[in-house]
Amino acid sequence: MLSRLKDQHAVVRGFTIDAESRTLSLDVVPTWRVGVCSTCDRKVSGTYDTRPRTWRHTDLGEMRVELRYALRRLNCPNCDTAKTESVPWAAPAAWHTHDFDDLTAYHAQQNSVTAVARLMRVSWSTVGECIERVMARKLPPDLLDGLRRIGIDELSYRKHHKYVTVVVDHDRQRVVWTAPGKSADTVRAFFAALGAKRAKKLKLVSIDMSAAYISALEECAPSARIVFDRFHVQKLVHEALDEVRRALVRALDPEDPARRATKKSRFVLQKRPRNLLGEEIFKLADVARDNKPLYRAYLMKEKLAGLLDTVEPAVARRALHAWCNATVRSRVAPFVKAARTIRKHIDGIVAYIETGLNNGRSEGMNGKIRVITRRAYGFHDVWSFIAMITLCCTGLRLEPRHAA
Repeated sequence: MLSRLKDQHAVVRGFTIDAESRTLSLDVVPTWRVGVCSTCDRKVSGTYDTRPRTWRHTDLGEMRVELRYALRRLNCPNCDTAKTESVPWAAPAAWHTHDFDDLTAYHAQQNSVTAVARLMRVSWSTVGECIERVMARKLPPDLLDGLRRIGIDELSYRKHHKYVTVVVDHDRQRVVWTAPGKSADTVRAFFAALGAKRAKKLKLVSIDMSAAYISALEECAPSARIVFDRFHVQKLVHEALDEVRRALVRALDPEDPARRATKKSRFVLQKRPRNLLGEEIFKLADVARDNKPLYRAYLMKEKLAGLLDTVEPAVARRALHAWCNATVRSRVAPFVKAARTIRKHIDGIVAYIETGLNNGRSEGMNGKIRVITRRAYGFHDVWSFIAMITLCCTGLRLEPRHAA
């Protein structure tokens, strides 16, 4: 503890122990003699007055530790008024030391805020204040600098359609921006924060097929290439296949054994042939033999999946157009709808084939964010939720003191 205070340019001049309250109070002073203004960082020799002040430090076992110092108010000529001096062990106006803030934020990255508040013997709101100070001190000044390839996705954080939009930097593998909502206005707010100059430097933006996201991107970043996530492209035909299966189930007599077989074929039909195991291979063979319309829909789904594995973009574009034409001619209503959507967004799909970029990074971050939500049992305040996303998903690495 003393060595860390020395590293922070503080000298311990004495101490007292209160056995009743189990508190260790350390009398400390900065290693410099001339005061530094906490507002403008100017060295100021003139002192207006002094006021005793204590800061909460990290605990020593069961003992609460405080730092004591007669804080000077300085006659700062820059500020033209009396200003408190800056101390090396704590942020201006803070009642907790940097070490205390760092340890609190580290625990908050690993646990729920309620558990951290109990462990550190502070209130829930104090944990939030410590987190804010650590992020202000340790995060890059602007997370939006240097963006070239980003992913935009939405995430539900509460029932009744409560969403946040999360922007991920693919290159540095971190969240760079979060805000409530999932509309075009939310994306426009991101580009307003990014600025027109930096928006022109964006090369690739991976998204799902959200019309709101597409319109905002075309308006705010026309030079960026939109890449549609493969998962959402394939989801269109998987949902179309399931609609065909359900329609066939409804058309069959409840007593017909074929109805049960068709109903139970859902997960087999959603798999790629190479992933089928054991009985699933025979179930698919039964569908091919006994249910030609359903197997035809399955082959259309598999044909698209194979096209998305194509390496050559020009070949893929021609093949996708051919698939759309053949699918529309099939007159299978769910697949016709999917084919028209794919034809409309074919440039973004070919961009995926050419670049290999997808929203896997965004989905991975969303999984991490859901863990944060679950361990907190939800968030009533969206800004508290966003603060935790910033703490845990922006690449801020905090270590316990013994590992630092």
